[in-house]
Amino acid sequence: MARIPQPFIDELLARADIVEIIHARVPLKRAGHEFKACCPFHNEKTPSFYVSPQKQFYHCFGCGAHGTALGFLIEHDRLDFVEAVETLAASLGLDVPREGGATEEPGRRDEREALYRCLEDAAGWFKQQLRNHPPAIDYLKQRGLDGEIAARFGLGYAPAAWEALRKALEPRHGRQRLIEADLVVAREQRHYDRFRDRIIFPIRDPRGRVVAFGGRIIGDGTPKYLNSSETPVFHKGQALYGLYEARQSGASLDEMLIVEGYMDVIGLAQQGVHNAVATLGTATTREHVQRLYRSARRVVFCFDGDRAGRTAAWRALEQALPVLEDGREAAFLFLPEGQDPDSFVRSAGREAFLDACVQATPLSQLLLQELRRRHPGGDLESLAGLAHEGMTLIRDLRAGVLRSRIVEMLAREARMDPARLETSIARDETPTGTAATPATVRRPQGIDRRRTVRWSPLRAAIALLAEHPTLASEAPAADALGSPDNPGIALYAELLETLRAHPNITTAGILERWRGRKEELHLLRLIESRDVYLDADAARREFQDAVARLLAQRSAVRFEVLRRKALDEGLNPAEKAEFSQLALTGGRDTHD
Repeated sequence: MARIPQPFIDELLARADIVEIIHARVPLKRAGHEFKACCPFHNEKTPSFYVSPQKQFYHCFGCGAHGTALGFLIEHDRLDFVEAVETLAASLGLDVPREGGATEEPGRRDEREALYRCLEDAAGWFKQQLRNHPPAIDYLKQRGLDGEIAARFGLGYAPAAWEALRKALEPRHGRQRLIEADLVVAREQRHYDRFRDRIIFPIRDPRGRVVAFGGRIIGDGTPKYLNSSETPVFHKGQALYGLYEARQSGASLDEMLIVEGYMDVIGLAQQGVHNAVATLGTATTREHVQRLYRSARRVVFCFDGDRAGRTAAWRALEQALPVLEDGREAAFLFLPEGQDPDSFVRSAGREAFLDACVQATPLSQLLLQELRRRHPGGDLESLAGLAHEGMTLIRDLRAGVLRSRIVEMLAREARMDPARLETSIARDETPTGTAATPATVRRPQGIDRRRTVRWSPLRAAIALLAEHPTLASEAPAADALGSPDNPGIALYAELLETLRAHPNITTAGILERWRGRKEELHLLRLIESRDVYLDADAARREFQDAVARLLAQRSAVRFEVLRRKALDEGLNPAEKAEFSQLALTGGRDTHD
């Protein structure tokens, strides 16, 4: 899927008004130069949620929630990054461009909207057919579903006729549109309905738009389940059935369940379990897991307990590992033979099913179980193979505490020292970059605002640059202020390069560029900790003062280095001249 160019995201955040975006969802009241409200992300009676129109940034002093307008849409509306960009762009009347710098081709957006209308009309037509087909209603009743749950998920029925839907919708949408939506199949000279004599399950995107359908055969035909093929608005590797309905249910989504079928999702919802979603005829992907972790702290994968279920669980484990962070959990529920979530919850009851989820196998435990199975025996070769595969799997694991514990677990199993295991594996691997792209979003851990930032000149300079990007035009190069080995100097250097390359970027745009990176929390904390927003002149004076102190510190360090070298081995002519100049200024740089 084409990525959204970063300059467009910068422009989007520059045009957006975060106060307007948040106020439409959470009523705000003015508090000095900011706005405040009770935080929408945790329960509180006294407002601790503040929105800064100058910084285009929100933060909560209670729970640590923070971010830009895009971050708010991601967290509050439970959207992924691309969906949040599309939502914000739509509110400003902008088209979202894709990689390459060009916006959608003329008319392309209209074509997509026409496709959505076609799919919505098809969903309505399928629902009408269900009402007129008693055998299909009886089938749903036999599966334990009532009219309320059928209406909530928009269930329908596709008649057994070959061209019923085509004839009904073609006058309004045209045959080609029906083919593009994968509602009609074109084979040589024949054009016929894809779904026939099936219960229909509309598949919705996170915004509630119908993007595809699934169909379950009522009789003995094959395949039992049939899904729409990929279309311009439907991508199986990203879509999750039931996610929209789960969000609309009002249930807590702190824990999410991934099951294997439509009926599992609906059967669980019928029994009051509203936090289940299903993949659509494909194995669990990394994008699926990332989407669930937007809102969930814990994800439980539900599989059959047979060999196929174990194989599917291992694939899911591989996809979950790279997106796990400390504070997130993954577990695996293996159901008794012959049972699926729908049949289990109906036979054992809701509480028994929820208890089974609580007792689900943690990811780390399943990892070790499967590694033992894949490398049986206690010989050195098997133990080495187990340790090597395990360490390869967790190479990109971002959850630092969890990774350390897994390393300790693998080391015990392989009878090695953990540090030695880390070192030996590191020699065999080529490091890979782990910086997140805009399409790979993670929610940073909250910042403890009870801790006061210890303001050094470098931290002040970075914070002022982030709040007043125009200061980059007069800022000195990073190498004049300190060593590039200093993480703070490295951040200053990259920030300065970004600001000079994009002179119109805003504070919000800067924060989005650092989303998902290890420096993100440091940058966030520096910006959040500056309670007073300075005007341009005051900011320039404070920035110049911070730079002067940095230059003086740099000169003092250089003076001491030269002094020691003069005592130990002597100085060359250039160094002598530099030393003399520094001595005249008392070890301070003459630039101030």
